[in-house]
Amino acid sequence: MTGRAEVDAYIAAQSPAFAAALTALRARLRALLPDHVECLSYAMPGFRQPGAKGRMVVGYAAFTHHLGLYPHSGSVIPQIDCAPFKTSKSGVLFSPDTPLPDALLTAILAARAAELVAARARKA
Repeated sequence: MTGRAEVDAYIAAQSPAFAAALTALRARLRALLPDHVECLSYAMPGFRQPGAKGRMVVGYAAFTHHLGLYPHSGSVIPQIDCAPFKTSKSGVLFSPDTPLPDALLTAILAARAAELVAARARKA
């Protein structure tokens, strides 16, 4: 099964409200990360950088009572004001009725991109 097919199956297995919210988030992420590759990582859908050694940029998941967005880094969410959403060290939680605002989604992706660029520069 390809990355997209795995993500399709993951979303299809959710309740209708969660599936609709995940589908909308997926489309927004795809628009913001057009050259990235869809995949499953840590059993959640997400996007990785293009190329053979592309790093995970962001993942998202459904749980019993909420959805979550995870930038695959423990240092991104603590540096961003995610209020009024609940957060953990590694993600921000939301509901189908209250999706993440575009500005917050963009800020999370920008912080993760900057972190990946810095990591690449340290390796060079």
